[in-house]
Amino acid sequence: MQIGYIELKLSWELFAKAPETLSDPERSRLANIAAKQRKIEQCILSSVEAVNVAVPQSTLKIRLKEIRMRYPNDDEFSQDMKRIGIDEIGLGEAIERDLRVEAVLEKVASEAMPASAVDAEIYYRLHPEAFDRPETRRLRHILITGDNPEEKIKARIQLETLRSTLKDTEQFAEAALHHSQCPTALEGGQLGTVKRRQLYPELEPDAFALSEGEISKVLESPIGQHIVRCDEISPGGMLPFAEVQEKIIEHLFEMRRKNRQRDWIKSRLSDKQRQLNVSAS
Repeated sequence: MQIGYIELKLSWELFAKAPETLSDPERSRLANIAAKQRKIEQCILSSVEAVNVAVPQSTLKIRLKEIRMRYPNDDEFSQDMKRIGIDEIGLGEAIERDLRVEAVLEKVASEAMPASAVDAEIYYRLHPEAFDRPETRRLRHILITGDNPEEKIKARIQLETLRSTLKDTEQFAEAALHHSQCPTALEGGQLGTVKRRQLYPELEPDAFALSEGEISKVLESPIGQHIVRCDEISPGGMLPFAEVQEKIIEHLFEMRRKNRQRDWIKSRLSDKQRQLNVSAS
């Protein structure tokens, strides 16, 4: 019964679908991971740390509800339970076991040493690439398409005329609403905040050479003719330490918690293997 539940849980976690819909390679992978998972869970629940760990009924009900919500209706849920041989009682027992494992691991993780501001600054200095913010620009554009050379020439003339008359953001947005053939016209031509390699290659060099408030010359991309306006520039560079300190502390603490859990599980498995070796000899 427990085997069926582990497979059900892992099927959704790994592949986001029910077990019966898995391909043969996915089934094989699922079987291997489930076997390892059962071994680890048995090791965890036989530990001293697992003694007296209890699961509140409210938590059990929430987890059961989450599982049922993965199915479009109760019939499909019941059919899946029947297929893998789990009834309501068995499912509740399996979920309770799962939650006990989580509780034990949380208890182990709570022994991890919190990260300090000094730890965070050391990490910040050693990993500068993680905090290098790229330059971004808030852009708008007006697009006019053309299927043949004559239409393209007409589009270019229209955009050049518009370009010479647009003095501010409001005028550009109004012109985009009336003339642009891009869905962004409804939002005043806004392309949003973009960084390099997010625009068509034909647009990027000119767009990232604009000053704030400047409008590009007429540019051609695979979808048509554009003029691009730069509303705002956010320079790139290292994020200030003060801005990322708390996130780094949280990241380091979470890493320590996971490492503590991993090392504890490895130690438990090693102890178990040694006991088996002694018994065999």
